[in-house]
Amino acid sequence: MLGGDAGDAAQALVLLERIPVEAERPLGFDREDWPHWLDTDRDCQDARQEVLAAESEVPVRWDTQRCDVVSGLWRDAYTGQTVRDPRALDVDHMVPLAEAFRSGGRDWDMERRAAYANDLQDGRTLIAVSASANRSKGDQGPEDWLPPEVSYRCRYVADWVAVKVRWSLSMDERERVTVGNILRACAQD
Repeated sequence: MLGGDAGDAAQALVLLERIPVEAERPLGFDREDWPHWLDTDRDCQDARQEVLAAESEVPVRWDTQRCDVVSGLWRDAYTGQTVRDPRALDVDHMVPLAEAFRSGGRDWDMERRAAYANDLQDGRTLIAVSASANRSKGDQGPEDWLPPEVSYRCRYVADWVAVKVRWSLSMDERERVTVGNILRACAQD
């Protein structure tokens, strides 16, 4: 049992058809070429802080300059755990930067890479999760890593597909087959 909403999975299966299947091009990724945690609206709160504030289940407490979140309450979707200390959280790129690079982002200019790395327009692109879960995921896709919280797996894969479509990224054959199989199982739940 994967858990999740069958409607989301069915919609993701439709979106999956829009994703081109191409071999990944892995060589040349450099994280420094993907400017992240920018403060694009110049309010002193970078993209990480904006995500933490948006995803807290209670109003966050800010530092004295109102730039950094110092407390809140988050539910880590990857593990199901509750977290109160923002320092215990990473803000994860649902589709990791290295995966985006391998799947078409290698051809993007710096401006598009920065837009992706700091995307606050779609709440599926960036997600606050425990640092340990994010580091366990690394730059792996759903074919190699799924959240330990089983009830979140269908949503995770559906969101993965949505981000890939939003940013016109490709999938390799193994990823496409795995994602399709997971979504079909989710749609039947």
